[in-house]
Amino acid sequence: MSELAILGGEKTRQDTYPAWPVHDQREVDAVTAVVRSGRWGGYPYPGPQTAEFVRRFVELQGGTYGVAMMNGTVTMEVALKAADIGWGDEVIVPAYTFQATAAAPMAAGAIPVIVDIDPANYCIDPKAIEAAITERTRAIIPVHLGAQMADMDAIMDIAQRHNLIVIEDCAHAHGARWRGRGAGTIGHFGSFSMQSSKILTAGEGGMLLCQSEDHAYKVMSLINCGRPHDPAEEIYTFGANYRMGELQAALLNVGIERFPAQAQEREAMAAYMDEALSEIPGVRVLQRDERHTTRAVYCYIFAIEPDAFGGAAHDVVTAALQMEGIPCWEGYEAMHHYELFQPKLSRLPVAQVFADRFEFDKMNLPAAEQACQQEAVWLGESVFRATQAGVDDTVNALKKIQARLAGDPALAGTIRRLMDEHG
Repeated sequence: MSELAILGGEKTRQDTYPAWPVHDQREVDAVTAVVRSGRWGGYPYPGPQTAEFVRRFVELQGGTYGVAMMNGTVTMEVALKAADIGWGDEVIVPAYTFQATAAAPMAAGAIPVIVDIDPANYCIDPKAIEAAITERTRAIIPVHLGAQMADMDAIMDIAQRHNLIVIEDCAHAHGARWRGRGAGTIGHFGSFSMQSSKILTAGEGGMLLCQSEDHAYKVMSLINCGRPHDPAEEIYTFGANYRMGELQAALLNVGIERFPAQAQEREAMAAYMDEALSEIPGVRVLQRDERHTTRAVYCYIFAIEPDAFGGAAHDVVTAALQMEGIPCWEGYEAMHHYELFQPKLSRLPVAQVFADRFEFDKMNLPAAEQACQQEAVWLGESVFRATQAGVDDTVNALKKIQARLAGDPALAGTIRRLMDEHG
């Protein structure tokens, strides 16, 4: 048996995986044209490049109205404000997500209510949503995580019965579809990020899909310093400058041309990965709902059983995989332990006035904690743009690590010491 690369052996994959973002002369020409035009910023909103990107994105994803803005965090904050959700209102969010999903309600003055995930797919658990609803609940923000989608049928049923707004967090879900409908078009709003690592990117950027005309006009006003955008010019708001600039939009207009082929390639390789991983004992492929008709692969998440890896938790396995040449990590921390989400350190009034709602040591979120502390392994999208050989290298590296750790359980401690020594 060959030695693990983290212990001095030869690594499984010698070649690097494809770089992201993909770019060529088309991006240079697009940005150059904007620079020469002299119209760089987002005012008047929308600029011609921004308007064209909105048109193309709505055509790609579906939905009724799209509003482009500066990033995929303010999209959620603005959606809440457009729905008149704010001070002291409760917004239900999953425990397993980036901090922005919970920070956005706070920025709007609302209280994020953190609930557990479904261990089968790591997305928000509809049963946990139902149990968390109170007379102050106004909205749900389900997150389509990794290559999975939350159960939108159940979530929309809950929202309808309790008169709640649904804002889909689709930062991982460009191109994903549920029953043939685009992610972000099922709820009242759909929030997308175009940050550097996302599968449609301009370095920074965001898109908010809105299902109602009134919401769309309010959103446009909120991101453009409160100016009206409705035909009668009557809808003013207390807004701010969250506009998308023309340089970002120009990059996105090139990226969206490449997107369909890239998405198709990633989805095909994710299906191949599903089959390959399902043959490894102690590795669990997350359950894809049959209603999830098209999958987006920003990240691909699978779960390990530590007992099958000599007792090693996922951080040891991911450290070993990285040294084998595989781009991976152990994912987010559970929200109530997330070092980036520290409401009690914030001077936001909602965190001070409702301090009892942020007593994280009293929260019991077992499925999220199991994923975050033991199980979850995240693979980067580049694995799925490297042909079948890229998937095979990942699977072979994982098999190598499992065999070595299972054969000598003491190695987990050795690897952890190396991790502590070398950071």
